[in-house]
Amino acid sequence: MRSSGRRKQISIAKMAEEQQESSQGEVEGETNGSNVNHPTYTAAISLAGEARVGARARAAFEPGPRGNCLAYDEAIIAQQDRIQQEIANSSPLVSDRQDLAVLQREYADDDAVYQLKIKDLHKKYSYIRKTRPDGNCFYRAFGFAHLESLLDDSKELQKFKAVATKSKMDLVNEGFTEFTIEDFHNTFMDLIELCEKQPSLQELLNSFNDQNVSDYVVVYLRLLTSGYLQREYGFFQHFIEGGRSVKEFCQQEVEPMSKESDHIHIIALAQALDVSILVEYMDRGEGGTVNHHVFPEGGDPRIFLLYRPGHYDILYK
Repeated sequence: MRSSGRRKQISIAKMAEEQQESSQGEVEGETNGSNVNHPTYTAAISLAGEARVGARARAAFEPGPRGNCLAYDEAIIAQQDRIQQEIANSSPLVSDRQDLAVLQREYADDDAVYQLKIKDLHKKYSYIRKTRPDGNCFYRAFGFAHLESLLDDSKELQKFKAVATKSKMDLVNEGFTEFTIEDFHNTFMDLIELCEKQPSLQELLNSFNDQNVSDYVVVYLRLLTSGYLQREYGFFQHFIEGGRSVKEFCQQEVEPMSKESDHIHIIALAQALDVSILVEYMDRGEGGTVNHHVFPEGGDPRIFLLYRPGHYDILYK
């Protein structure tokens, strides 16, 4: 495999610092308002978490005229961290495969809408694999489900490897900085090469539950989504609300970690990697059936996802 232990331990915070230092017109510890939104910089920064809080930032929390306000802010941040830790402790990034019946136990028996829709799901699917509800669930579900589907299909695996290999230069051609995306791409390719060795399913699952590996894959899939949206901006601009450009949308809603995904993200990633995805939509809409959509339309899906408001899991027939 391409990655060494040393490279694997390079922190995302360090990568963000390197990107920050290299951005023209940027002052140490501050930004001029333009480079902070540089492609891949926003993705790396969003992952850095507490590591991005340097000495100058921590100094802001020291006693002073604004001490009470800043102490309150610090308390909110600490509370958010505790919530995230509780989620992490109770939910793996990607779970073992479970009987679909577990969904019924998540809703009250008298919740007629969801109970009917779960019964409808049972007509087509038998199992579910859950992902952590951290805002990255679509990308993590996509990444695991697709590589899992390729474990026993060497022809499709080689086809996907060729697309994934080329994808880095596609991003560079869109203006992304090569040295900042290289580690993310390498980790993505490492997992593909792992699949070539026909590992056990448990080995692949272990990789996706390694926070560093899993998050690097999520970052790269986010960058691929962003790159495709920007490359096809003429088409996607019509679907973006709020008067934002495609680039602004990507910087705000695609590249940062923990940003949830919608149709536009799914369409872009499916087309960027030439992979068909079927999403079953289970919400409180009228009727007792679950509606589905295939991305892109007319495709032969290899990946089956369940969408409940704000969250994606993996389905199996």
